[in-house]
Amino acid sequence: MDERAELLNIVTVGHVDHGKSTVIGRLLADTGALPEGKLEAIRANCLRNSKPFEYAFLLDALKNEQAQGITIDTARCFFHSKKRNYIIIDAPGHIEFLKNMVTGASRAEAALMVIDASHGVEENTRRHGYFLSMLGIRQVAVLVNKMDIVGYDKAVYDAIVAEFKDFLEKIHIVPASFIPVSGMEGDNIASAPSANMPWYDGPAVLEQMDSFTPIAPPDKLPLRMPVQGVYKFTEGGDDRRIIAGTLEAGEVKAGDKIVFWPSGKKTTVKTLEVFSAPTPEKFSAGEAAGFTMTEEIFVRRGEMACRADEPAPQVGVRLRANIFWLGKEPFSADRRYWFKCGTAKVEMRLEKIERIVNASNLQCEDRQYTEKHEVAECILKLERPCAFDLAGTCDSTSRFVIVDGYEIAGGGIITEALEEEDYNKRNIRWSADAMTASERQRITGRKGLVVWMTGLSGSGKTTLAQEAERRLVAAGIPAYVLDGDKLRRGLNSDLGFSDEDRTENMRRTAEVAALFGDAGNVVLVTLISPFSKAREAARETARCGFMEVYVKADVETCAKRDPKGLYQKALAGEIPQFTGVSSPYEIPENPDLLLDTEGASEEDCVRQLISAIENAVNASDKEL
Repeated sequence: MDERAELLNIVTVGHVDHGKSTVIGRLLADTGALPEGKLEAIRANCLRNSKPFEYAFLLDALKNEQAQGITIDTARCFFHSKKRNYIIIDAPGHIEFLKNMVTGASRAEAALMVIDASHGVEENTRRHGYFLSMLGIRQVAVLVNKMDIVGYDKAVYDAIVAEFKDFLEKIHIVPASFIPVSGMEGDNIASAPSANMPWYDGPAVLEQMDSFTPIAPPDKLPLRMPVQGVYKFTEGGDDRRIIAGTLEAGEVKAGDKIVFWPSGKKTTVKTLEVFSAPTPEKFSAGEAAGFTMTEEIFVRRGEMACRADEPAPQVGVRLRANIFWLGKEPFSADRRYWFKCGTAKVEMRLEKIERIVNASNLQCEDRQYTEKHEVAECILKLERPCAFDLAGTCDSTSRFVIVDGYEIAGGGIITEALEEEDYNKRNIRWSADAMTASERQRITGRKGLVVWMTGLSGSGKTTLAQEAERRLVAAGIPAYVLDGDKLRRGLNSDLGFSDEDRTENMRRTAEVAALFGDAGNVVLVTLISPFSKAREAARETARCGFMEVYVKADVETCAKRDPKGLYQKALAGEIPQFTGVSSPYEIPENPDLLLDTEGASEEDCVRQLISAIENAVNASDKEL
């Protein structure tokens, strides 16, 4: 094959013994696509074994297939016309090998459906048409084969066309053509019209194949780059944040305006990044890629990078999909699953099964669970928004797998994005329940975090927290500082500095911090908070997540800094019960993060703090 020519994948389907392999074999023979001597060798082999020659033997290479006369696996063959290269997938038609047929058809861009004129439309023929519809294959030609057996009777052909055309319309397939053919005799295979059927003036099979439109190659599609990870560097003054992933489609270069879905955050590609290789001018589909951004926004794994000047993907939480179930347990609405598309992993449940095709008996069944090896059309509900494409646009971002526990239990394609239920139309009671923290997390995709910064006065808690707040907000992470001094001027103005009042000060602050966290914020609390028991109580109060940060600096260091002149007054006896001087400070025994402001610079401490927060936020994202 000419590797530079256009390529199209096409599948042949149909009931067993309707002649799919014969049609393909004849097509290969009549177009000169067979290796020299191949046809003669098979004819000689049939003669030696006293077997009638069949063109299907060109495709059914396995001995047991020739002995049984059925195709049991998905065979592929390659040939080319004057217009393009082809990969023809010969899918099994026998009932026992229906799973293989679905596997083969899932890789196709177009299909040839073969019907035996002497048998007409059979139940399995309809099922195969239904599978093509479920797999999103819309370019279909119907070949009415074995016209030689029915004496090339036009009335037989017309009856089959009328019956099957009506069925295909019901499953939303409009065939490109109905072609009367004889695979054995070669009528209307490589050329038309056939002298045996002067009443037919349509295309030959090869001409119809050449008229199909191949799906655009991935690099010609809109950019789709699922975010694999975000990598940060700190050594040697390197402050890059690199967005990394593999391009499933499209191209990206420096200067491109990018939108991340489902968040909708926007930025511009600043530089392309590679490891130990020259920097390319652009990245294309299939390549692992990394880039930095001009606007530092917070991006998490699972988002999809797209170009702002190209069509956006679908974004939603409800979708219609066609699935093939392989799980040990039935697929049902009373279980929770994981939906994985690209790098996104979202909790999911089955909302409704609309149709099931049983691979064992080929019956459509009306029930709300799917057994192993069944194909179903379903409505799925995700716990939070996800970005995806529809079948027929970009393969890798329109296909997904379903994980049950720790095993892949099914897979499918997305056929439609559905609207979320309209909350404005709900019958809201006056006593309606408040939105829970977990419900808010599922909708916003964010889980808050309480960062409790403890240390002596003058250790640097507020300075570090305020700088971290500024950088987090700039990166798209909602953050807020709850400063102890400000709280004592307002909410806690009635409290003194006794041990009881200090404990109450921490209790109130912990309650406020928990509310901020429930709303999805990173809240940085800067309190001396000298008592370990009260700090543990604050941890228990936080419902979202909690990080204890010990900002380390001894009394001597803090007294030298003394930004507010408090140590001077405390040492002079003007401030009673001053922590570290006349009141004890209980050093955290096992803090989540230690920031040593005695030995490290302010910049290093801020970077450590932000890195720990981002890691905690990313970890909580995975739990959602």
